[in-house]
Amino acid sequence: MKFVFASDTLKGTISSTRAASILEEEAMRVFPRVECARLAVADGGEGTVDAVVASLGGTRIEASVADPLGRPVEASYGMLPGNRAVIEMAAASGLPLLMHAERNPALTSTYGTGQLVFHALHNGATEVTLAIGGSATNDGGMGAMRALGVRFLDSTGGELEGTGADLGRVGRIDLSGLDPLATRASFRLLCDVDNPLLGPRGATRVFAPQKGATPQQVEGLERGMESYARVLERTFGRAADQPGDGAAGGLGVAVRLFLGATSVRGIDWVLDVVGLDQALLGADLCVTGEGHADAQSAHGKVVSGVASHCKRAGVPCVAVVGGMDSGALGLVDLGVDVLVPTVIDCGDVAEALAHAERNYRLAAARVFSLMALGQRLSD
Repeated sequence: MKFVFASDTLKGTISSTRAASILEEEAMRVFPRVECARLAVADGGEGTVDAVVASLGGTRIEASVADPLGRPVEASYGMLPGNRAVIEMAAASGLPLLMHAERNPALTSTYGTGQLVFHALHNGATEVTLAIGGSATNDGGMGAMRALGVRFLDSTGGELEGTGADLGRVGRIDLSGLDPLATRASFRLLCDVDNPLLGPRGATRVFAPQKGATPQQVEGLERGMESYARVLERTFGRAADQPGDGAAGGLGVAVRLFLGATSVRGIDWVLDVVGLDQALLGADLCVTGEGHADAQSAHGKVVSGVASHCKRAGVPCVAVVGGMDSGALGLVDLGVDVLVPTVIDCGDVAEALAHAERNYRLAAARVFSLMALGQRLSD
């Protein structure tokens, strides 16, 4: 038999790579001669760099950059064979880098994300994949572009820092200093949202409150973003009105217009890069999973992505999940044959997290023990 293991990280407890190792150990305990293929996977958000570096034999590169408020922070990105870089913007510009009281999208910037891109380009990258999600910013991508040499000028010609508060002050954009390496490289944006830059579903109104903006700030940031969008249209001769332009506080529109980036679904790109379809050839079972399965799991997450590939390949799919609610049952229609939660005892969340690996191993053991029982019954 051949089993494929492709689980997401169970956030805060078990990495994708560790989950695959546990599954293999428990599978071989029950089926000593089974062939196992282990893939580290992610959905294009947190964990993407780890997944592709582990799967493709890349390396992690450390860099000292600016956090959302401009303070020094150590971040890293992945360098893959073929001069390809993979960057998670959350490593430099993520909301978890700030304490709750520090969250203020009028003051934050994506400058550190731009520094990571700059570092990768000058480290030889000719293709850059940018995974977005979890940002603390609403600056229209100005900070990131400033780190690459673009200047945002006010009405008097003074250069702006590129925070959210500067959106409405931009009068002109000077592209003459854009790093030549950026103009020669190709860029890809991993994006699972189709929010526009402006309006009720735009970057500011939907996401800024999650980043600490008050209702009054939301209105001011929206007006600033409207003004910024007009300057972008004058500069590039194209409107800032494409689906996904509002991703990561407007970073989506910046990488599209300034860097010519193409946008793809994160889970599709990761599963293609790590070779899931090839691994499923001749497989008898695939085990996937995530920390908590719910209604959102069906929308661009690892379990739904892996399950859909399994369904096309005709391979049974089991999802081992940290927890689940009734909304997770929608995954059955997408190709998940069985959902197996790891937590079987009554207890609080802290206890479940403290014993996450033990619980995961027990769940894996249940899966393969039931398979062995089914095999004996069918003999």
